[in-house]
Amino acid sequence: MRKMRNLVALILGGFLALKPLHAELVINVTSGRVEPMPIAVTDFYGATPQLAELGAQITKIISDDLESCGLFKPLDKMSFIQSPAQLRDYIRHADWRLINAQTLVRGEVRQLPDGRLKIEFRLFDVISEKQMEGLAFPFDPRLQRRIAHKIADAIYKRVTGDEGYFDTRIVYVSQTGPLTNARKKLAIMDQDGANARLLSMGDTSVLTPRFSPDGQEVAYLEFARQRNMAPHVYRMQLSTLQRQLVGNFKGMTFAPHYSPDGKNVVMSFSAGGRTSLYKMNIFTRTVQRLTDGPVIDTSPCYSPDGTKIVFNSDRGGKPQLYIMSANGGEAQRISFGQGRYMTPVWSPRGDLIAFTKQHAGNFYIGVIRPDGTGERLIAQGYVVEDPCWSPNGRVIMFTRMERSGKSKIYTVDITGYNERILPTPPGMDARGPSWSPPLN
Repeated sequence: MRKMRNLVALILGGFLALKPLHAELVINVTSGRVEPMPIAVTDFYGATPQLAELGAQITKIISDDLESCGLFKPLDKMSFIQSPAQLRDYIRHADWRLINAQTLVRGEVRQLPDGRLKIEFRLFDVISEKQMEGLAFPFDPRLQRRIAHKIADAIYKRVTGDEGYFDTRIVYVSQTGPLTNARKKLAIMDQDGANARLLSMGDTSVLTPRFSPDGQEVAYLEFARQRNMAPHVYRMQLSTLQRQLVGNFKGMTFAPHYSPDGKNVVMSFSAGGRTSLYKMNIFTRTVQRLTDGPVIDTSPCYSPDGTKIVFNSDRGGKPQLYIMSANGGEAQRISFGQGRYMTPVWSPRGDLIAFTKQHAGNFYIGVIRPDGTGERLIAQGYVVEDPCWSPNGRVIMFTRMERSGKSKIYTVDITGYNERILPTPPGMDARGPSWSPPLN
């Protein structure tokens, strides 16, 4: 595992810029619904059939990434007039404008004299006929999916101005069996559903997994299915799958979230009919109680700067959203609409808080500003819940459960458009996602 991480660092740290001439073609991703930009992603040229096939596989992943975000419209390759070989020497921009392409991606996969492979890509503004971006680096074909995601991230960032989120992972709960006696296991996959694998086995069930800020570990709720054991929060190191109990509470702990610096975990503790918020330093194991009283306070989440916590509480009669200092103290209510507000999650940008809302028999995923203004509902269904954010704060992932009890993971843009299902292994339900930071 360590050797592979070093290999990844070496390969992905070797990006070489190829003289980008910065054109002014950009997508404004903060102005509501955006018409997808037509983009031509051509197969990367390879001098041998094997290299050409590898180039085609990489460009397929790049194209799928860009299409999935809803901001790009990859054009049908059958409409392309120039071949990958021709694009090595010159670009007939007029031919690409003829099929309405606004941007063009072309590249090449080569074998170096020492046997290693090298990949190069360039992004062009077809209208101005200028290069917008270009990168070249050696790579290992075993990492072709990560290489493709990295290139898609570079294209996304150059065109939108935002960091990409394609080279990331999702941790979630994989569920099998009947709803009344389901087996819930911890699982992980790439953000596009590839490379799915289980992280936990046996007779325990897991809920509410959350990535640490560095993406190296996960905190989650675990309880025994067959034994009378109170649920507790655990931490798991993803490189070793070693787990550790978070605290030594005698009652039930749940709903963990890491602080932005990774030093603390904030969570709920239930005992004696009360549910309060606590934070624990994961290094010193010191515990601080943040709320008290005959109420239910739960689902705490830190602000990106670590100074505040948003949570939901029934202290006003029914669950609503509140914000307080990260060290406790007076809480300010920010939600005042009809219905029950739950599971708030602060955006990495700090500008919005996502939440689950239940009203009049329906469930909704919504967003609201930290000052309580601008509430918008962006997804709804029989049951929709468990919102989490992409690392760039542009996309929300959530669970959708149908009346049959089957559940899947979906994504939606914060504008409320481009809702999509995330592919997961067949025969398994999926719920409770958490989105990693960009991989190193």
